Amino acid sequence: MSHPYKNQPSRAFWKSAVADRSPFDLNDLYERKFDILPEDRIATGGSCFAQHIGKRMQKSGFAYLDAEPAPPLLPQAMHGEFGYGIYSARYGNLYTAAQLDQLFDRAFDTFAPADDIWETRGRWYDAFRPNIEKDGFASREEVVAARDTHYAAVRTLFTEASIYVFTLGLTEAWVSKHDDAVYPTCPGTIAGTFDDARYAFRNFTAAEVVRDLTAFVGKVRAVNPAIRILLTVSPVALAATATRQHVLPATIYSKSVLRAAAGELSERHDFIDYFPSFEIISSHPMRAMFFEPGMREVNPAGVDFVMSHFFAAHRPPPDAEGEGRTLPAEADEADEIVCEEAVLEAWAP
Repeated sequence: MSHPYKNQPSRAFWKSAVADRSPFDLNDLYERKFDILPEDRIATGGSCFAQHIGKRMQKSGFAYLDAEPAPPLLPQAMHGEFGYGIYSARYGNLYTAAQLDQLFDRAFDTFAPADDIWETRGRWYDAFRPNIEKDGFASREEVVAARDTHYAAVRTLFTEASIYVFTLGLTEAWVSKHDDAVYPTCPGTIAGTFDDARYAFRNFTAAEVVRDLTAFVGKVRAVNPAIRILLTVSPVALAATATRQHVLPATIYSKSVLRAAAGELSERHDFIDYFPSFEIISSHPMRAMFFEPGMREVNPAGVDFVMSHFFAAHRPPPDAEGEGRTLPAEADEADEIVCEEAVLEAWAP
């Protein structure tokens, strides 16, 4: 008797693909949808875990696009502290699809949120990048000037990138009740003042994430028809939840929604691919071996393992001697990962 399963490869069956293998022998988890060529300009954005991906790709010789580099006089050791070199522009962490979509709208001057600059203790903060100047700016005018420079860089990024790698991290967000502007952090945690008459909690559904990603894709392809998008989902757990749930099921909800949305977009478009960094780290065959003791952050060995799967499919460009570049194990162990969400841990009782 003939049926479709008779023609499926071994990777399609749990016993042969997972149960009978060591976790370190799961070497066919990802099959690329498109090639990344040496000349392709790669840009990154998203949640904290995306920083690992960007750093590894940059160090491995890909044509990494940094549209907003640090000022020449700023010491290298201070770049991350001021939001430089973390992603391809100085936008900080983009935790939600809605943030990404609204970033495009703000940069291309189609959305001007009413509540966009916060004053705290006599210093001024960009409400959508509150962590790029930890001590704030001296005036509103400085915030506006820095923002104008930033938006010009974002326009360059989206019009010139060949591939945009975006890591989805959260479904929970705080939004303005006035115009639905989505903030990276809850007002009052890093800067600003919380007021429940002005701000509302939002926990995005799968349909809403698909909606926001679809909106972004349509806009960015309008200004850059050739751009391709590589989606991933961060395996880093929520630092805290604003729902009434325990943080563990709240985390599973967020990651499940994001994974479903990313899968739907990837199935729908040939120019959108999905890379399973979430599954490589978080699935139970991995036995949580790639998490730090706090069970939230990914350890350097886990980052190495994720990127080994990526580089197996997308071989790094050859160096001057013609050999493919490889990244030494734990090469970014000392890299400082900037994560605004982690500030929420300070309020744990």
